[in-house]
Amino acid sequence: MEQIIDIHEERAVLVGVRLPDDHDWQLEESMQELISLSDTAGARVVGEFIQNRQRPDAATFIGKGKAEELKEYCEQVEANLVISDRELSPAQSRNLADKIGVKVIDRAQLILDIFAGRAQTKEGRLQVELAQLKYMLPRLIGQGTKLSRLGGGIGTRGPGETKLETDRRRIRKRISDLEGELKEVQRHRALLRKDRKDEPFPLVSLVGYTNAGKSTLLKTLTGADVLVEDKLFATLDPTTRRVVLPNNDTVLLTDTVGFIQNLPHHLVAAFRATLEEVIEADLLLHVVDASHPNSERQIKAVHDVLQRLGALEKPMIMVFNKMDNVTDLPSHSPGVNISALSGEGIDELLRMVADVLKQRYSLIKVTIPYAKSNLVSLLHQKGKVLLEKYQEDGITLEVEISRVWADRIVSQL
Repeated sequence: MEQIIDIHEERAVLVGVRLPDDHDWQLEESMQELISLSDTAGARVVGEFIQNRQRPDAATFIGKGKAEELKEYCEQVEANLVISDRELSPAQSRNLADKIGVKVIDRAQLILDIFAGRAQTKEGRLQVELAQLKYMLPRLIGQGTKLSRLGGGIGTRGPGETKLETDRRRIRKRISDLEGELKEVQRHRALLRKDRKDEPFPLVSLVGYTNAGKSTLLKTLTGADVLVEDKLFATLDPTTRRVVLPNNDTVLLTDTVGFIQNLPHHLVAAFRATLEEVIEADLLLHVVDASHPNSERQIKAVHDVLQRLGALEKPMIMVFNKMDNVTDLPSHSPGVNISALSGEGIDELLRMVADVLKQRYSLIKVTIPYAKSNLVSLLHQKGKVLLEKYQEDGITLEVEISRVWADRIVSQL
């Protein structure tokens, strides 16, 4: 019986290139992740095309001969989309599409496409569109009507075809407008963050590899109505909720976008405003899928992004999640084992959060001269004032405050 092909279906061939310094496991793992990304974007993977090369070909990345082979393979499996695991230059992408006759995108564009479908807030949508336009601008040179010929689907969501087909001047104008809008959104976010600090509650941020279970953990800890889905980048926009710890202290818990191996630098830059929740955090909870066979490498990928954000030195608790799917205990670094789904280990995690935060705070008693009364408002802003008494020589306060701020303020007396 002849197979009926849906002409609207995205049928993708994934292309991987093994360079001399690559290990087999690296390519295998990266390609497996590309399959998951393609599935999340809504494509049906109909084949893989792997090539060994000494160096990338400047014109097509895979070389003229392999491009011909790839064309034949795409015709054989009736593919209408090629996804490169490695980022392609604008010229390589255009040349490869010309030779194969189907749409060609790379990993970065695929991730951007997923982000476009996941962003819910105004800030998230602005960041996605800005990143997409900056990515697409150099790829529009000389394309003429090719984008129209390639049609819609994966790689064209977000800004939309009509925007991408306008001239570069208008796109640059749109980029400038988006950057202006984002600055305004970021200014508003900074005010909200200042309001939070005025309360003040410690900020705890959930970080981790995409699909590690951060949103499930947030829901378990707070009852928050957040999307929980077994797909990559199910959460894009940050969600913040209050959590009361066993010692009755309150913290603000924030879920952030998941990380991934080879996360393009321009994506980290585009989402830096969202990731400021990580940069500003008092404590990071690094959620790890303990059941994943490559969890150690996922941990390293997260640490790499945290390093780029300047947040790797922050206090961090390793949270090994999905322990209900683990038969043998992993030989990970110290942390806490939990199942966000069943609730196993949650009480221990909360106690650990309380202990770590408590270690970072000191109880100080200071008398602020009236001439330096501005320090009183700083103590209120940065700590929890337990006693405030006005006396002849100044204002005496007992404050629970982080050691860093305690040292700064005392040094000014």
